[in-house]
Parts: sequence; C-alpha cells; structure tokens
Amino acid sequence: AGSGRQERPPVVQAVVTETFATLQPRLGVAGACRALGLPRSTYYARRHPRRVAVPRPRPTPRTALAAAERPAILDALHSERFVDASPATVWATLLDDGVYHASLSTFYRLLRAAGEVRERRAQATHPPRKKPELLATGPNQCKRQPYTPQ
Repeated sequence: AGSGRQERPPVVQAVVTETFATLQPRLGVAGACRALGLPRSTYYARRHPRRVAVPRPRPTPRTALAAAERPAILDALHSERFVDASPATVWATLLDDGVYHASLSTFYRLLRAAGEVRERRAQATHPPRKKPELLATGPNQCKRQPYTPQ
C-alpha cells in the first residue's frame, strides 16, 4: 500500500493465491507469476512479510536531572536578580558565583518545556504582491512589459 499501487480486493486476492498454488508446481514460480501477471518480487515478499517493529521508549540518561533539580533551575531563572537576564547570562553569573546547576542547553531545554522560550524580535510581515492584470479586447493590445525587480 505504501508504493502507491492499489491493492486487490480480498476476494480477487484469494482467487489469485489459489490459482498460483495450482500453477506453481507445474510451471514453477517464474512461470506461474508470468501467467498471472504477478511480479516475482511480490510473490517472494508475501512469503516473508515484514515484521512491524514496535518503537521502544527512549531510556532516561544516567546523567539526567533529578526531579528536584529542575524546579531549582527554574527558580533561579525566575528570581528577582535575573528578571531581565537571558538564560546565558544567568548561567554565566551563577557559574561565576560558584554555582553549577546544569549546562546552558539544559537551561534552555527546561525553559522550552515550560513554554517560556520564544522569539523575542518582531517578525516582519510582508504585504502580498499585486499580480499584474492584463485586459485585452482585441489582438496586440497587451504588450509584455520588461521585467524590473522590486
């Protein structure tokens, strides 16, 4: 189904499978496939269907922060001292004070998980360009204008 080809209805598929089982001992796999218009690759693929792998959950790294350490980092980021500071500034200042909670990327990761990281710059919105409109009521009335980039 993933290749974009249409699957046969189950009734037709059952008839093809039964007919193939009858023809295969006499004509061989290649001959039976040719007679039924079935690609040999399809025959061999159906003999050994793929197993669907169940994705396993990602294990927690040994060096992951403990549940009690996460609020401590967010409390430091929310403190009055760092109210207008970027996470990088907070991290560097705490490091200068001799306090190491986690890496800078972990600071950002915790803020992102709390929904507190966003683009702070104003994003430009461009107005839609006006499409040229050509109106002609007879032949040779619309001339092609030279292209001038804006």
